[in-house]
Amino acid sequence: MASTDTKAKTDDLAGLEAGLDALDAVQTHRTPAREVLVKKVLPPFIAVGLVLLVWQVLVAAKVTDETKLPALSAVWDSLSEMWLKGTLLEVVWTSVSRGLLGFLLALAIGTPLGLLVARVKFVRAAIGPILQGLQSLPSVAWVPPAVLWFGLNDAMMYTVILLGAVPSIANGLVSGIDQIPPLYLRAGRTLGATGLRGARHVIMPAALPGYLAGLKQGWAFSWRSLMAAEIIASSPDLGLGLGQLLENGRNNIDLPGVFLAIILILVVGIAIDLLIFSPVERWVLRSRGLLVKS
Repeated sequence: MASTDTKAKTDDLAGLEAGLDALDAVQTHRTPAREVLVKKVLPPFIAVGLVLLVWQVLVAAKVTDETKLPALSAVWDSLSEMWLKGTLLEVVWTSVSRGLLGFLLALAIGTPLGLLVARVKFVRAAIGPILQGLQSLPSVAWVPPAVLWFGLNDAMMYTVILLGAVPSIANGLVSGIDQIPPLYLRAGRTLGATGLRGARHVIMPAALPGYLAGLKQGWAFSWRSLMAAEIIASSPDLGLGLGQLLENGRNNIDLPGVFLAIILILVVGIAIDLLIFSPVERWVLRSRGLLVKS
């Protein structure tokens, strides 16, 4: 009887161990390209197709006047005209290069600022509320003073981007650091990871999910801030960007041109997220065993 009970307990322990091993065994095999196409690439194209279909139906049914909703063919004609003139890629690159450079500058400033705010109590008490307030302030509010400070030049553009993106990046890092289990920090100090070494090897890796969320939001603020600056502070010396293209369409009462600029702004914002931030986010989740398939 005793041997039977012992055998039953052994079987239970073996089953429990097997169950725990199954939970820990995260599937890391690559998803087939066809499955990626069907599950991740195809749905956005279907959604865009439905939007365009509804758009065309509204125009064909004459639900609204073409002075309020242009035909798809008119928007396509505007796109084709810019492509034939060779100005389309130039306009897109003018804004994208500004946005990416401004974001990198904001990253270089917001990361150490976030570490300082998160780890030094006095700095947090002094600057923390200001960062929260700056994050809630519309970026367009910084355009008039930036124009008065620097004039109509790239320095004005980057100033608006920094003031819009730095608070988001810093607050995202602060939030990520606040969620680090204290045990990690104590273990790091025990192993000698203090100061800059602790920030590099313990704090930043542990805070990476929150930091990445702050980076995504920081890019969104960078792009929005740049568009606001380009729309308001339009000048030939600044070159033609997407914001200026949108404003020129409004001034010329060119509704197809306005819709084309809006579409290009959306496409660039989505493309940056899909090409840069989404792969990084998947890598972070996969490295923590939170993504079953890649």
